[in-house]
Formats: sequence, structure tokens, C-alpha cells
Amino acid sequence: MSVGKNNQELQKRIGYAFRDPMILHHALTHSSFTNEAKIRHKDEPSNERLEFLGDAVLQILVSECLYSRYPDVSEGMLTKFRQHLVCEGMLASMARKIDLGSYLSLGNGEEAQGRERPSILADAFEALLASVYLDAGEDGLDRAREVLMRLMSKEIEACGKNHGGDYKTHLQHIVQQDGAETLEYEVVDIKGPAHSPRFIVNAKINSNVVGHGEGSTKREAEQLAAKDALLLFGISEDDE
Repeated sequence: MSVGKNNQELQKRIGYAFRDPMILHHALTHSSFTNEAKIRHKDEPSNERLEFLGDAVLQILVSECLYSRYPDVSEGMLTKFRQHLVCEGMLASMARKIDLGSYLSLGNGEEAQGRERPSILADAFEALLASVYLDAGEDGLDRAREVLMRLMSKEIEACGKNHGGDYKTHLQHIVQQDGAETLEYEVVDIKGPAHSPRFIVNAKINSNVVGHGEGSTKREAEQLAAKDALLLFGISEDDE
């Protein structure tokens, strides 16, 4: 059994000081450590339950941030962004930013490689987020959001740039290269019942239709029209 480093430095790195140190202790305790402790008749709760809660906290915070930061991006693309941000590899990367592995308590079987194993690091990161959420009480979501944004803000910002999600912005940048060009979006039709409309939008450059989109919201239809226009310019999603 191996206990990780003193966690005072970890608290500085995430920008949060725990009121109840035991919550953080549990977040940093891997099940392999717990299982070996049982053999010695010691009660050491693992971070598995905190991991379960942390997954939910992470999902809501990332979803909330993406929804606010990318108001013109479709639901499908937002889902792709979220999947990218909450995948095991990304969470392990966030854990490495704060050297989380060195603070974990591991069983002997995991000591050799466990501190760098992606699955262990990702789970521990979720548990850490949950421990902040619980420790802060009524301010739990706010404090967990601050910790997450401290570590992941650049990755969230990069989503729109690296994954081609904001088609309108991309198209606007192309149009702006020629100051004489004017880009606009025109709703040409609204189909379906009032409670579930389908918006039909054309993207137009200097009154010429260059793209067509249909979506459940005007914004989604505009994004799809912009995507269609990019294809006209020979720019595919894979190129963005």
C-alpha cells in the first residue's frame, strides 16, 4: 500500500481549500488501496462513489459552459464537443496538469504504473470534482465550476476552433477577407406545427444564395446553411 503526497499543494493547484480534509482524502483513495486495507481490518472508503457523482457534476458543468459559449452551434455538434471534453484521455490530461497521480493512495498492485494509468487518473479527476462539490455545500456547483474552468478553459475554447463546430464564424472569416462581400441569413420558410417548427434558411453573399439549411431552431438552420456554403467553397468538416 502506498499513500500519495501531502495534498496541500494539490489544493493550491486547483484553487480550492477544503473545509473537510476527509472528503479530499476519499477522493484520492483508489479501490486497490481500500481492498488491501480491508485485509488489515482498516476501513478506507475508496473514491468510486465520488467518481459516480463527479461524472454527473462534470457533465452538467461542461454542458452548461458549451451551451453558453457556443449559442449558434447545433445540438449534435455540442454533443460531440462534450464527448471530446469528458472522454478518458481528456480527463487524464487534466489530472496530469495538476500531477494528480502523485497524490493518490494506491494498493501495491497498482503502485508500479497506476499513478499514470489513464483510467485511474480520469476516475480520480471526477472524484476530485465531486469532492469540491460536496465540500462547498450550497456553493458546490460554483466552486466546482471554478476548479474545472481553471483547468479546462483552453480546451473548451479550442473546441470551436479545432472541431469545425461554429460554421457561421468560419464562413464570416472567409467573407471578411474581401471587404466588399456581405454575408446574411434569410429565413425563407417555417414548416410544421407551432410547437415543433422547422426553419428553412438561406445563406447569402451579396444577395446570392450560397448555402441552405434546415433545423429545429433558426440558429441551427443558419449553422447548417453556413456549413453548406463552406462545402461550396470546397471546405469540408474534416478540413476545419
